[in-house]
Amino acid sequence: MSGMMAGMLSLVLLWSGSTLAACDWPAWQHFRQAYISEQGRVIDPAGGRDITTSEGQSYGMFFALVADDRDTFAQLLQWTQNNLAAGDMTARLPAWLWGQDQQQQWGVLDPNSAADSDLWLAYDLLEAGRLWHNRRYLMLGTLLLQRIAREEVANIPGLGVMLLPGKNGFVEEQRWTLNPSYLPPQLLARFAAFEGPWLAMRHSNQRLLLEAAPSGLLPDWVVWQPKEGWLPDPKTGSIGSYDAIRSYLWVGMLADDATDRASLTAHLQPMVELTATLGVPPERVDVLTGKAFGSGSVGFSAALLPLLQQTSAAEVQRRRLAAQPVGEQSYYDAVLTLFGQGWDQRRYAFNQAGELVPGWGNSCSSYR
Repeated sequence: MSGMMAGMLSLVLLWSGSTLAACDWPAWQHFRQAYISEQGRVIDPAGGRDITTSEGQSYGMFFALVADDRDTFAQLLQWTQNNLAAGDMTARLPAWLWGQDQQQQWGVLDPNSAADSDLWLAYDLLEAGRLWHNRRYLMLGTLLLQRIAREEVANIPGLGVMLLPGKNGFVEEQRWTLNPSYLPPQLLARFAAFEGPWLAMRHSNQRLLLEAAPSGLLPDWVVWQPKEGWLPDPKTGSIGSYDAIRSYLWVGMLADDATDRASLTAHLQPMVELTATLGVPPERVDVLTGKAFGSGSVGFSAALLPLLQQTSAAEVQRRRLAAQPVGEQSYYDAVLTLFGQGWDQRRYAFNQAGELVPGWGNSCSSYR
C-alpha cells in the first residue's frame, strides 16, 4: 500500500510541474534566441529600430512561464523594472516604449503606460508566484495590479468601470477611446479574485466585446460617448486588423466552462466564416460593412487557431504554419504563433477562474 501511495504522489508532483521541467518548445527556443538579448530585453527589429515595448516584455514573461523557464523570466522581469519602471514597478507603471533617440542614446522614448502590457505583467507575476511558489512574485503582481486600478481604470458614464488603454491620452470631454484587445477575459477572471474594480469590470468588458462588434467583427479601436454609444475611432476608423486579431485569440482560448465563452464565440463566428471562405484570415476588415482586405500573415493564422477549433479551417491554418515558419524579423508573428499554436498544441490552457494551466506534466510526444 505504501508503494502505491508513493507512486500516486509522484504522479501528482509530475503533473504540478514541481519535479518535471517542461518539454522542449522549439518555437519558444527560437523566440528566445532571435528576439531576447542576454540582458533580458525583447527586441522588435521591425524597421531596423530594434525597439522594446512593455508588451514584448510582458509576453516574453508569459511564454517563459509556460515553458517553465525561470531564469529567462527573472531576466525579463529585471530588465523591465530597471529600464521601463526606473527600478520599481510598485512605484510607477512601466513606460511602453524604449529604444534609441535622435541623439543615438538608448532609453525611454515614451513614458506613457500601455494598460494591456501592465495587465499581462501583473498576471505573469501572480501566476509565476502561484505556480512556482514564489512570494516575491505574488507580492509584486498584487501591488502592480493595485497601481493599474488606481491609474488606468475609469468609471465611464453609461458603460461602467473600464480599463483605459494607458495612463494618459485616452479621455477627452465625454469621450473615451478604448481598445477591445487590451483586456483578455481570462485575465479579468483571474483578477476578479482580488479586491478592486475587476469583478465589476467583467460586465462592461463583455459589453465592449459584444456591442463594439455589431456584425461580429471587432475593431482595433473604438470610441464611447454616453449620448451616442459606440463610434469609430477618428484615427483608425472602423477597421479591425493587427490589434483586433488578439481579441479573437483571447476569446478562443477561454475555458470551455467560462461564463462568457458561449456568447462571445457565437458572436464572433463571422471571422471564422471569413477565414474559411478566404482560406486565410483577412489582414483588415471593415467591421461596419464586413468587407475584407488583404491576406493576414502566418501569425494571424496561429492567432485564430483557438477560435477555429472543430472546423476544417483549423487544419488549413495548421498546414500554413507548417509550410511558412516564422523568421527572425517578424516579432509580432512570432508572438501570435507562440500564443495560438502553443495553445493549440496543449502546451497551456486557462481554467474557468482564469488561472494558467501549464502542460508541464504532459508527455512530450503530445506536442508533435
